[in-house]
Amino acid sequence: MNPIRCSAVSQDKRWLVTGDVGPDAMVNIWDTYTGTPIQTMFDPNPKGGVIAVALTPDSRFLATLSALPLQTLAIWNWTVDGDVPICSADLKPEYGVQSFIYFDPTDIHHLVTNSESQVLFFHWEESYIQYYAPPLSDKDFNKPVGRYSQSLFQIGIARALTATSLGNLVVWDNNRPLSKIMDVNQSADKKPLKIIKVHDKGINVLTNTDNLIVIGDTAGHIKFFDQGLRLIYWYQHLHTGPCTAVSFAYNPEFSPVAREGSDFPSDATKQAKPFIVRDFIVGTAIAVYCSVVTDGTKLKVILREHDSAVHALDCHPRLPVVAIGSYSGLLKLWNYRTKEVIASRMFEKCHIQCVAFDPKGFLIAVGCTNGVVYLVDSVALLNQINDAYKYAHDAITHIAFSHNSTYLATADAGFTITVYKRQRKEGRNPYVWHGRYRSHYKPIKDLLFDVHLDTNDPKLLSLGEDRMLIEYDLHHFGKTNNHVVPCAEDRIEQGAIPLCMTKYPPIGKEHFFLTANDQFKLKCYNTTTKMCRKTVLGPTYGSPIRKMMIVPTVENEGENRFMAYITDDKVGLHFLPATGNPHLAMALIAHPTGVSNLACSFDGAYLFTAGGPDFAVHMWEINIAALEAQCKLGGEDLVPFYGLLEGGRDGELFAELEDLFYYAQLRHQGISSLEKRQIKNKVPISEVPFIMRAMGFYPSEQEIQDMLNEIKYDEYVNLGHYQQDIDLGRFIKLYVNHRPAFGLSPDKLLWAFQTLSESPDAGKGGLIERGDFLNMLQKNGEVMTESELAEHLSTLLGFNNEGGTCEDETWQELDFVAENLPFDINAEILVNEILGFSMTVDPPAAEDTKDVIKSGAS
Repeated sequence: MNPIRCSAVSQDKRWLVTGDVGPDAMVNIWDTYTGTPIQTMFDPNPKGGVIAVALTPDSRFLATLSALPLQTLAIWNWTVDGDVPICSADLKPEYGVQSFIYFDPTDIHHLVTNSESQVLFFHWEESYIQYYAPPLSDKDFNKPVGRYSQSLFQIGIARALTATSLGNLVVWDNNRPLSKIMDVNQSADKKPLKIIKVHDKGINVLTNTDNLIVIGDTAGHIKFFDQGLRLIYWYQHLHTGPCTAVSFAYNPEFSPVAREGSDFPSDATKQAKPFIVRDFIVGTAIAVYCSVVTDGTKLKVILREHDSAVHALDCHPRLPVVAIGSYSGLLKLWNYRTKEVIASRMFEKCHIQCVAFDPKGFLIAVGCTNGVVYLVDSVALLNQINDAYKYAHDAITHIAFSHNSTYLATADAGFTITVYKRQRKEGRNPYVWHGRYRSHYKPIKDLLFDVHLDTNDPKLLSLGEDRMLIEYDLHHFGKTNNHVVPCAEDRIEQGAIPLCMTKYPPIGKEHFFLTANDQFKLKCYNTTTKMCRKTVLGPTYGSPIRKMMIVPTVENEGENRFMAYITDDKVGLHFLPATGNPHLAMALIAHPTGVSNLACSFDGAYLFTAGGPDFAVHMWEINIAALEAQCKLGGEDLVPFYGLLEGGRDGELFAELEDLFYYAQLRHQGISSLEKRQIKNKVPISEVPFIMRAMGFYPSEQEIQDMLNEIKYDEYVNLGHYQQDIDLGRFIKLYVNHRPAFGLSPDKLLWAFQTLSESPDAGKGGLIERGDFLNMLQKNGEVMTESELAEHLSTLLGFNNEGGTCEDETWQELDFVAENLPFDINAEILVNEILGFSMTVDPPAAEDTKDVIKSGAS
């Protein structure tokens, strides 16, 4: 999906044309009566899309301007064939980016386009197209021209007009006499005739209606001129912002004759005749759209939208209402069933970053980028506190209420948590400052209120980019008035970066919360012990999950639960419980420029996504039946997981896994054992790490512990004892869920080496001394003892058999092994000679200081 860059509507308002810019761009012609596309032109410009479109007055032909630096103007007979244009012309780059098209209403074979610096006039037939570029500079008429905005042809005379940013109209006339042979009413070759100053402000809109020329300027004024450029009437009291569009109503029975009882204003002529013009709509640069009924001069604002990035989004917990806030400072309450705005408020000099309803829906907390927090009611958006909370100095990124409304917590860009506590005194602020703590050293990714299972009291959790999950003591009483301090700190990731978390629904006997990381993994943690109990492969739709929430239900909370989530540009649903089955999830492109936030209606019927820079909020209807059908079609039991193995059920990888399962049993029973072998369909969980490594997946010790815990505690609640072994099917699920989603990344390996080589301990930039290398392995990360390091290096360098120990005790000495390592180790030596991967390391380019690893044979 690409952002729509341009649009045009037919004269009778029946057909709407939209064009976008980006890969796989298209031009759509829509039926405005039904809202369905009736013609689609795929890749009208394969390398970039279109930036301007226009229809002829009879709607038969369509003109498009491509988005490339080398632009192309194309004419399409879209009613007959939308695959190829009937004619086209390439435009020279020195003419600038042409961004506006206008057909001559009296002769559709002439049209005009303009960029900010050049106007082009075209004459086309079905076999050819030619254009002229008349020059114009400030010296020609001894006055500044300004930047061009829009152009049009005058009606009845062979002239054209172009509006500029300095309030000028450039008048273009024929450059040569009309040809007596060609049956045309004007020439396409034009020259500038004069420049007329019609306003002090820049002109954004230039159009016409019923032989009147209409101008919309940056002051928000709408002016009407006749074809002689004499001012007839103007609207200067709209006060809706700089004008960007003017659209007149289509009425075939319209007549410029005043009816009895009408109340049209008088025009600016000496006769002061009634100024009769069609009703029109004005669009402005601040996203305000107003309707003007000319009979009686009635002005009505029909839509006031956000003109800056939209990031704040939350749904009412009991009513069909969604709160939307943006960087423009506008906060709106919108009823998504009646499609009406309930209330709106403009927060002056504030950029709204996030909003949250309290659990009962009475209050709304509003967080701004300047660190200010407002508390307003959810009916009229009036302040509920004497003054805004101003404890943070950085942007408020997250807001959360506890389940019983006792606490309100915020997280800011300064890596700090602020907590407010409810007080129920009449005439006092509903929430007062309770405590503040800077608990992370990297950005806070999510904030969550959970409950203590024994008391049902709230507990606060924060998740940071520093991979720390921190629980806070909300009842702390110390020497200071700060009642918020960490009571538990857990590092929940090693290499991956956690991105978000949410409470897991009660679909089992245990209580969990769910996290998502940048390695496309979903992890379940016990809410009490913080032990990782399950790791599964998450949706892999281009980018990892950025935010997720459990879809509410009005039925049994323990059945048929779903999780809604967003990625960089998509919105999706995931069936729960999560198992790693790829058919349990789906996703659709939501916003072409990215998704900034997600909210879900209280009844689980709708999702809302905010697009951030596109200033838009989309409402999605949830169709659970479609996802359930997808799950069924994907297969049951192990069938979906076979598809995640290279080659599937009949591939070499599965056959190798069966062999490794057998070898693991031999290894557990002793390779040299003479006793009768007892081959089963299960292996002890102690053999899991060895099988994983034999399969090409090299987990860390922490990852191994997480896998073993996942197996041991899988059925502990139901069976009352640990699982001590694992069968082949369960192992396949464990393998595809824990291994990297896209295999071992050579770039990641190179990045790790570069990071270590540039550290103060190594200090050579691209090289690591042998001593520093051994020292890092023994002191940093998951440290190794000297004997472990000697044994592993001996195996990697080929001094002893893999899987065994050195027969010669001399090889077990680290000093002996170290003598066989180069004094300076670079990335190629580490990758090829030590680790034994078949990868090549290219030398860095002249402008790039980082090496690039290219994967070879695995």
